[in-house]
Amino acid sequence: MDAARLFPPRRLSVPIDNRWGGGTMAVLDFGDPKRPVDLVFSHANGFNAVTYRSILAPLASSLRILAPDLRGHGATRLPTAMDGRRAWHDHRDDLISLLDAFPGPPVVMAGHSMGGTSSLLAAAERPDRVSQLVLFDPVIWGGLTNVLFRTPLLRRFSDRIPLVKSARRRRAVFDSREQALAAYRGRGAFKGWPDTVLVDYLADGLTAADEGFALSCAPAWEASNFVSQGHDPWRAMRTYRKPIRILKAATGSITQIPAHPRGLPHVSVETVADTGHLFPMTRADVVRDALFDAAV
Repeated sequence: MDAARLFPPRRLSVPIDNRWGGGTMAVLDFGDPKRPVDLVFSHANGFNAVTYRSILAPLASSLRILAPDLRGHGATRLPTAMDGRRAWHDHRDDLISLLDAFPGPPVVMAGHSMGGTSSLLAAAERPDRVSQLVLFDPVIWGGLTNVLFRTPLLRRFSDRIPLVKSARRRRAVFDSREQALAAYRGRGAFKGWPDTVLVDYLADGLTAADEGFALSCAPAWEASNFVSQGHDPWRAMRTYRKPIRILKAATGSITQIPAHPRGLPHVSVETVADTGHLFPMTRADVVRDALFDAAV
C-alpha cells in the first residue's frame, strides 16, 4: 500500500490577521493531532502543500507535520497586494502567525526554495519557536547578485529576468485537469516528475473557474515572488544561531552559499548529486531522510 495514502493529512483552515491583510491559510495536518507539532514544511513558489504529500505523509507515523499553502497559493485565501511589494516579509509573517496558532515546544521549520527562505526569515524573528532549520535549495543569492536583487532597481529590469518572463507567460487556464496533466507531463520544469507528484500538484494547483480550471497561484503573483527580493537571508542566518542544514542542487541551484560559509559555523551546506532545483519532487528519499533526522 502507498504509505502516503496510509497516513492522509487533515485539511485545516487557519485564520491569519497581520499587516499584510487577513483571511485564512489552508494547512495540511499530518500525523497524530493530539501531539504537539514537530515540523512545519513550506512549499516553493508557484506550487502548494499537496505537491509534497507523498514526501511528507510517510513521516506521519512518527511526526506531526503542518504544511501550509503560502499566501497566493493553493487553497489559502489571503490578499495578494503587489503594488510596492519588495520582499517576502508577508510570507515570513504568515508563517509566524501559523506558529502562534499552534503553541507548544520549538518546532523544526523546513521548506523548498521560497518556502525555505521564508522559513529562515520567520525563524530569525521567532528563534524561541524554532529548534532548527532544514532548507532545500533555498533562494539565497550571493555576492553582487545579492546586492542587485535587493535594490529597487530590480523592478525596473524585471522584464528581462528569465524566471519572471516565464512566470508571466504561463498558461493560466485549462479546459480540464486532464488537459493540464497532459500539458505538463514530462515537460519543462516537470520533466522527471512521478505522476503521483504531478497529480498532487494539480489537485490544489488548479481551481474551478467559469472558463475551466485556473492556476490557483496566478502567474502575476508567481512573478511578483521572483521580483520581490528585498529581504535579507544573510542577515537572517546571522541572527538565527541554531542549526541550519541546507541541501542544494548540483546544477541550477539558487543557493549561492559555499560549503563552509565564513562566520556561520551553525550553517551546513551539502550538495545533492545529480539533481536540479526541483529535486524534492524527484528525490523524495533525500528530503524525507533529512526531515526525519532533524525532527526525531
